[in-house]
Amino acid sequence: MDSSDVVEDQLLFNESTNVPDVTAVTISYLLCIFGGSLSVLIMFGNLLVIISIVYFKQLHTPTNFLMLSLAVADLLVGILVVPFSIIIVVSSYFRLQYILCRIRSSFDMILCNSSIWNLCCISVDRYYAVCQPLRYRNKINGRVVGIMILVSWTIATLNTAIQTLQALSKAPNSKKCVLFQRKTQSTMVVGVLFAFGIPAVIMSTIYLKILMVARKQARSILSMAKSGETVSKMEKKATKTLSIVMGIFLMSWTPFFTCITFHRLSNYPIPVHVIQSLKWLGWSNSMLNPFVYAFFYSWFRSAFKMIITGKIFKDDLSNSKLF
Repeated sequence: MDSSDVVEDQLLFNESTNVPDVTAVTISYLLCIFGGSLSVLIMFGNLLVIISIVYFKQLHTPTNFLMLSLAVADLLVGILVVPFSIIIVVSSYFRLQYILCRIRSSFDMILCNSSIWNLCCISVDRYYAVCQPLRYRNKINGRVVGIMILVSWTIATLNTAIQTLQALSKAPNSKKCVLFQRKTQSTMVVGVLFAFGIPAVIMSTIYLKILMVARKQARSILSMAKSGETVSKMEKKATKTLSIVMGIFLMSWTPFFTCITFHRLSNYPIPVHVIQSLKWLGWSNSMLNPFVYAFFYSWFRSAFKMIITGKIFKDDLSNSKLF
């Protein structure tokens, strides 16, 4: 194993770190509380989205099926990735830790990559809805959305397979839980590009275009309207929504991918706890996605209210009018 590899199970309970036992135990408790809370919030928010789209027939639209795919990926992050990560970091002497690490790493790459690419597909859907509304129904239909979802999961799976095979070929006998390895430069570039770089550029370009078109449409309406107050509010809301969408995505994942790129290409290794903290920040995007992509819409809020209050268990409300 390369000395520059970032070994995750050295974060706690490792003699080489010279961390006092009391401090290590305190950190482990705090991590369990934080990680457990994050996992619950991820599962709760995404379950609401999934149940809403599956149960209410009015939400059976191509756009919402993209949100359903995103919610499934994010839900699995909360079920499989975050809890396994807590066990790996806290229980450093867990007998099956290496096996659990391999399983967690595979799920982590597949689900997080898929979540990012699903976000990218949603941005494409929003582009046609705002910029080409007359062609939207013909361009974005059930078949096209199905292809988008398939492509998102396929890219994530292939990228994971490449990274995993590279890791196994480099350290086949290693029993350490490596957060990531200093791979060859070409492998690193491919991994980061397909996991974050390409979808981030696509999303940034599309949302910038949407913002420009929305402002142009608002000004056109303003020139014909008697009062510009309503249009001004619409423009501000569109600007605010798009800013939140891109801001949360970039805030969640840019630090981690920038950090690992710098770590792999430079001779100045970044402390493991910094990298691990940024990784947790990226996972938090799976908690925020339901709020960003669902809570903005009144029909989702109505669906959530019916689910939380238990009304869907008392009566058949699948055909309810949500909007």
